Amino acid sequence: MTGTPARTLLLWCPDWPVLAAEIVDGVPATGPVAVLHANRVVACSERARAEGVRRGLRKREAQGRCPQLTVVDYDPGRDARAFEPVVAAVEELVAGVEVVRPGACAVAARGPSRYLGGEEAAAERIIEHVAQSCLVESQVGIADGVFAAGLAARSGRVVPPGGTPEFLAGLPVEALGRSALADLLRRLGVRSLGDFAALPAGDVLARFGFDGALAHRLAAGRDHRPLAVRQPPADLTVTAEQDEPIDRVDVAAFVARALAEQLHERLAGHGLACTRLGIEAVTEHGQELHRVWRHDGLLTAAAIADRVRWQLDGWLSGSSGRTGARPARPTAGIIRLRLIPDGVIAQAGLQAGLWGETGEERERAHRALSRVQGILGPEAVVTAVLGGGRSPADQVRLVPWGDERLPTRPGPAPLPGAPIARPGPAPLPGAPIARPGRAPLSGESIASGGGRAVSAGRPADHSAGGVPPWPGRLPAPAPAVVLPSPLAATVHDAAGEAVVISARLAVSAPPARLVVGTGRPAEIVGWVGPWPVDERWWAPAEARRRARFQVCLADGTALLLAVEGGQWLVEAIYD
Repeated sequence: MTGTPARTLLLWCPDWPVLAAEIVDGVPATGPVAVLHANRVVACSERARAEGVRRGLRKREAQGRCPQLTVVDYDPGRDARAFEPVVAAVEELVAGVEVVRPGACAVAARGPSRYLGGEEAAAERIIEHVAQSCLVESQVGIADGVFAAGLAARSGRVVPPGGTPEFLAGLPVEALGRSALADLLRRLGVRSLGDFAALPAGDVLARFGFDGALAHRLAAGRDHRPLAVRQPPADLTVTAEQDEPIDRVDVAAFVARALAEQLHERLAGHGLACTRLGIEAVTEHGQELHRVWRHDGLLTAAAIADRVRWQLDGWLSGSSGRTGARPARPTAGIIRLRLIPDGVIAQAGLQAGLWGETGEERERAHRALSRVQGILGPEAVVTAVLGGGRSPADQVRLVPWGDERLPTRPGPAPLPGAPIARPGPAPLPGAPIARPGRAPLSGESIASGGGRAVSAGRPADHSAGGVPPWPGRLPAPAPAVVLPSPLAATVHDAAGEAVVISARLAVSAPPARLVVGTGRPAEIVGWVGPWPVDERWWAPAEARRRARFQVCLADGTALLLAVEGGQWLVEAIYD
């Protein structure tokens, strides 16, 4: 569609992640509150903004500006669950509501405006009804297309028909929501959406790629995607019948994941991708539930599963407004779940590989692992997620296959365009890791992360995108095997005396022999350390102080040792 997009009415709830935290977790949104994701502020309350807190700030900087700041972790499931009553309230007045994201929903403006006496009257009626039903403040914007309506909603504006390009022209390029593209455009002298829209479409595509071309359409006032949307054939709908009614969210989420995979495979077989997903559920008593989710891009299998899980959580949990006024829980468990690809487009732009389709091996492995999960349960197949931490055990978190792979601790990020360093090879058999008595290599200074490193050596490395590494973190290479429980060991010097570490981190003598448990002594031909870590020293009950060494044995084995409370331990093995 190259003409004017359809008139769209979009309802937007400001600071929705903060309000969702208040609705679900009881966090007082009237105070200074910030929602953090990957150690950065993604949303904050009005009180926090008055104290200088802004989106994109790091946690420490935000707390420095507002010491009374309440920090809440970002949870998209919580946001979607809390938004369900708002969508239900809008649906009481208008039909065909589409959830753009938690905190925003859209509907075609033609029907409500004719039924409620005009666009402005419809906007006022919806805002008033949401406020009375859910005690949630909201704003409505009306314009040509979803993107322009979303920007109009931030000022509660009704853009006249045909006036969307003029309305967008004066907005800065940051309104596109693409920080990297906006920064590049500003450096090129393009500062407003009108300037960007004036560029030739072919040149934009050649210079900025597909995403830049999509942003160019938005800046020109056209719809958020090339509308090749059509009504899909009936055989694309997937349905799951349940012998036992589902009334638990975890069981429903497991069924939703399998159904999402089935829908994604069926769409891929027709060369299609889903952009708008309808979710239908029928309870044992015949109650029917329906919701439509909208997405700016193409919904992957994981994205479909996430939205179905969020929606089922909202239905089965009966999420409430601030006073407890909530849509009642279903009268019985769900016996039928149906996914309807309400909007699909041709899946173009994927090039086949030289030996088969792109991603064929990955899909085959995914199906195999999902089948194992179906037999043994979701926790039976896990994958490792790397994050921040001082020891190898702290840097790895195991998550079930298919779940969101987010690290629990932030780690240093590489510079844009910089090559990712790969761990080097293990020391050669018989080659010393370092000469005895050498100063420790890890000299990171005290930094964020809840501990302090006190060794001397090279200065802290702050080159990783401005993010200081964890103090006391071991340098590369990483060990190949991390023992689930460290093994007790003893270390002796050449004279047979036990090697001890003083409070000032002085080694009594160069390590010469290692005995693990009740095994035979092994000769140490090389060693380096110590890397000291003093964790949570401010909390005596949780304090932990230890020093780590890397040693190479005569048989070529390389080990990671730790000394804690005078006891030597084997923590990991290098390959």
